Amino acid sequence: MISQPRSEEYSPFATGYVNLVPDTHVIELLERLMESSYKLFCNLTNEQAAYTYAPGKWTVKQILGHLIDTERTFAYRALVFSRNHIELPGFDQDIYVNNTDFNSQNILDLAAEFRATRQSNIYMIKGFSDEQLLRTGIASDHLFSVRAFVYMIAGHEMHHLKGLSEYYHIPN
Repeated sequence: MISQPRSEEYSPFATGYVNLVPDTHVIELLERLMESSYKLFCNLTNEQAAYTYAPGKWTVKQILGHLIDTERTFAYRALVFSRNHIELPGFDQDIYVNNTDFNSQNILDLAAEFRATRQSNIYMIKGFSDEQLLRTGIASDHLFSVRAFVYMIAGHEMHHLKGLSEYYHIPN
C-alpha cells in the first residue's frame, strides 16, 4: 500500500489535492475513480458536454481534456523522478487547454482516452518499488516525491468531480 506523502513531499499548491484523498488504498481509489468517471462522462451527450456554467469557464469537454493532460503530466513527473531525474519545468494548464480544441472531440472518445490513460498509469504505479515511491525531484520550482504525484492524480480528479457537481450540476 502506498502511504500518504508527508507535507514536505509536495508544494503548498498541491496540498488541496493530497488532502482530498481519503485514508485508503490509493491504487484501488484510482481504479474506482477511473470507472466511475468513465461512466459519468459516457452518460453525457456531446451537447451536455459542451456546457459551461458561465462565460470564460471551461466546458465539460475541456475539463475532461484538462484531467487527461494533467494526469499525463503528473504521471510523467512520477516516472522521471522514479528514475532519479531531478528537475522538470512547470505546467500551465491554460496554455494546454487553450491550444487544443477539446470541444470538437466526441465526449465518448475523450472518456475512452481518459480511461486508457488512467489504466496505463495504474500499471506504471504498481510497478514502482517502495524506494522509487520515495524518490524526489523538482517540478515547477518545488520538491515532489513520486508518491505525492500518485495522490495528486487522485485528488486532482476528485477536485474537478466536485466542481462538476457543484457548478455544472452533474452528479458523480
